[in-house]
Amino acid sequence: MSSENPPSSNTSLCVQTSPHARAKRKIAALMEEVEILKQDKATKQRKTTYYVSQGRAIRRMVVLYTPIEDLIAENDRCCEENADSDTTPENSQNRLQRGYIEFIKVLPWLHEKLSCLDHEELEDMLRKLKRGADSARGDDTGTLKELVASWVNIECNATPLIRTDDKHHRGFVHDACGQLLCPAEWRWGDPIVRAGIRDRTISFIVSENSWPAFMYEDYQADAKNLERGLFKSKLLVMGFKAIFTSPSSANEVDGDGDGANIIENDRRARRRSDQAKVKTYEESHSSCDRLCNLPSNHQCSSLTIRFALSNITSWRAVDGDFDYQIFWDNIVDFFEDAPGPAARARVRELLEWWTRKVFGRNHREDLTMDVVSRMSVSALAAQRQEMEDVVFDSE
Repeated sequence: MSSENPPSSNTSLCVQTSPHARAKRKIAALMEEVEILKQDKATKQRKTTYYVSQGRAIRRMVVLYTPIEDLIAENDRCCEENADSDTTPENSQNRLQRGYIEFIKVLPWLHEKLSCLDHEELEDMLRKLKRGADSARGDDTGTLKELVASWVNIECNATPLIRTDDKHHRGFVHDACGQLLCPAEWRWGDPIVRAGIRDRTISFIVSENSWPAFMYEDYQADAKNLERGLFKSKLLVMGFKAIFTSPSSANEVDGDGDGANIIENDRRARRRSDQAKVKTYEESHSSCDRLCNLPSNHQCSSLTIRFALSNITSWRAVDGDFDYQIFWDNIVDFFEDAPGPAARARVRELLEWWTRKVFGRNHREDLTMDVVSRMSVSALAAQRQEMEDVVFDSE
């Protein structure tokens, strides 16, 4: 029988180490935890910055008022009812679905994200996208509030001048703003029309069912052909450029934009076998065309200018009898629900006109080797070589 007593249950099995060494290890572990937390915070911050910046495009290029959740819900509904061929969606549902399609075109990574994120992550992402969307809308309205006042002062010789920092004296109380906001079917110069609109009589209701004069070329509509000149006003082009290119570029809209068609130039140039292809140029041209070909972009600039001309001081969906959401839908219908091939052809011509007005005429792809060889850089190179040859021969 062993003489050694078994270890007591209270006896510690630890092997003593230096308190200093233990403290160092604890500090190292804590520092590692802090570093992990910093990395997590940096990752979350990068995601936040990315989602917010991506969201800035939503109110400009997709929808101005419709909640993002409504677009997603409508696409889910369409997927569930796709098998039912007898179901005919309502016009409002078609608009929502078209909005979702534009949504995933503008943010192509989104559709996959919707499938793989859990509920909390999805809510967080949508919240950040909306923050960016609303921020961009606020920036646009603030920018155009000042710019539109300056433009109207020059374009319409406004008397008195419109203050850039105040909206209370805009709208129909100001002659210049009233002329631009006046429905196309009436003439602001008629004192009966002016008085009726200002007094808000039942005979002169200003609503989203009328195209405002500021949307027409020279700010005048042809009552016998209301499509002529629509969406061709200088003010619209300036507003579009201020939002989608830069505020300083908005002043570069002189000329009617007609003449050589840059889209046809591109097609013709691509057919030439001796032409040097410039991929980056083609891609940028495609982006330019897409920017002008999105109806939502024209909606955004139209509604933002209308808001800037009005005397309401905060953004809202309804201004008196004018419903901005329905007005947005009317613009969608003009571009996307043309009644036939002739109307669709006119819409295409209008969008091509916008591409020329916003981005100008470009002939980069027409610079063939033959054309370049006749230009001064090539000519000088040839002349210098000839002079070298003469010197060489003389020696």
